Amino acid sequence: MPKRTTDQNLLDGDDSADWVHGDPWRVLRIQSEFVEGFGALAELGPAVSVFGSARTGPGHPAYDLAQEVGRLLVDSGYAVITGGGPGTMEAANKGASEAGGTSVGLGIELPFETDSTTT
Repeated sequence: MPKRTTDQNLLDGDDSADWVHGDPWRVLRIQSEFVEGFGALAELGPAVSVFGSARTGPGHPAYDLAQEVGRLLVDSGYAVITGGGPGTMEAANKGASEAGGTSVGLGIELPFETDSTTT
């Protein structure tokens, strides 16, 4: 894993663009990720996205509610899609999975969020 993400390089305000020349095919790799992702989700069927705090743990009312929402969505015929993180998103995926439904976590790169367990 690189110590600095491309997003951090873009946002840091440094005038040097030398890092761009190290990966001239990056835009095509990103495009291929979109095509792959859209292809995978196109066959998912009806789904509901659930997002929430990554810092809400088991036993917290919001965590318990998200788990119940995940279960109820599956019971109603929907797949559950989350941001793939811990906390509320984990709970929704867990509820969907325990109900025997489809649960999808879509992870993204967050340049300033290295550890979701910190506040």
